Amino acid sequence: MDVKSAFPNGFIEEEVYVRQPPGFESARFPDRVYKLRKALYGPKQAPRAWYARLKSFLLKSGFVMGLVDKTLFLLSRGGDTLIVQIYVDDIIFGGSSHALVSSFAVQMSREFEMNLMGELQFFLGLQIKQSPEGTFVHQAKYTRDILNKFEMGDSKPMTTPMSTNTALDVDEDGEAVDQKEFRGMIGSLLYLTATRPDIQFAVCFCERYQASPRTSHPVKRIFRYLKFTSELGLWYSSGSSLSLRGFSDADHAGCRIDRKSTSGTCQLLGTFLVSWSSRKQASVSLSTTRAEYIGWSLAARSQLLWMKATLSDFGLRFGKIPLLVDSTSAISVVKNPVLHSRTKHIDVWFHFLRDHYEKGDIDLVPVASENQLADIFTKPLEFGAFVRLRGYRLKVLTMHSSRERLRANGPASLLSWCDE
Repeated sequence: MDVKSAFPNGFIEEEVYVRQPPGFESARFPDRVYKLRKALYGPKQAPRAWYARLKSFLLKSGFVMGLVDKTLFLLSRGGDTLIVQIYVDDIIFGGSSHALVSSFAVQMSREFEMNLMGELQFFLGLQIKQSPEGTFVHQAKYTRDILNKFEMGDSKPMTTPMSTNTALDVDEDGEAVDQKEFRGMIGSLLYLTATRPDIQFAVCFCERYQASPRTSHPVKRIFRYLKFTSELGLWYSSGSSLSLRGFSDADHAGCRIDRKSTSGTCQLLGTFLVSWSSRKQASVSLSTTRAEYIGWSLAARSQLLWMKATLSDFGLRFGKIPLLVDSTSAISVVKNPVLHSRTKHIDVWFHFLRDHYEKGDIDLVPVASENQLADIFTKPLEFGAFVRLRGYRLKVLTMHSSRERLRANGPASLLSWCDE
């Protein structure tokens, strides 16, 4: 649902004055100003005032606010649950009972002027297709739009977003390209990474060179890859298990300019990808072990532990969360405090990981390098490995291929090796 003129529903607590607007001037007091009682579009207090009004209404209606996500509200009635997620004036809601959902829609319409949009199909540029087999989230329309915007609609398709032979440096002798257009391309692609983890590393790599872009920086190759794969999106099958796990990897000294490492992480709920990142580390790592520790710490602190707390708002409780990594020597350092004397240069990372390992929050589990899902977020891969990770492991599929595979082979066909 969408709230019509949401901000004027909020009451402003601070003293805010506005100039007399055209058509509402006072003939008696032409030099005076208006004092606002309710919010308007423009003042910085308006979003906070609207949220306070909506929150107060939901709490009075029996909802409970999430402890971690303050825009999440839950209502339990009998054996049924209603979930409400707020994004400014757009509200997504759903529940286990049609009666509970309908009652909430009526209740909101009485309190606020609303537009009921029906089943969720399009939200913030994301296209959502729901079916009994599962949910497919993609940005096919947005992909076609940016291809046409940057006149890449007729370009020759590519099978990967980045070549393994790409020179990972500034390339000062290369041919310069239009900086404004390059930055526009990067900005458009960054939003697309919301449903396309397969281009995450390539986009983040090109983003580093916005100050001095060259033709060798493969931003146009990414668009040519999107031409080949515009219908891809994330598939979430119905009835999958809700186990939380993470993957973390690091490409030691991968940047040729400053020799900083690149960390890649991804998190799965069941067998389906829900969060991912690719970023260059802030400092130079003197060893592979240190680079791995930094990546593991980021994955544990900023993702896994946060997701564990967030999912508790939904009533999901997790014990020890496995973090799958491919450095057995670094795992040994965490599990064996005798080796700590050799790792003083990574003292803080060591203590953070070991602390949560001893508490039982995180469990470091070794995984073979060829099965390391985070590999796709740390460096360019050759076609075979790239497609294997993209499709079978990360579930970046087309709507047609995912549903056909499910119908032909049953739910087991969409389970990865992680659940075996």
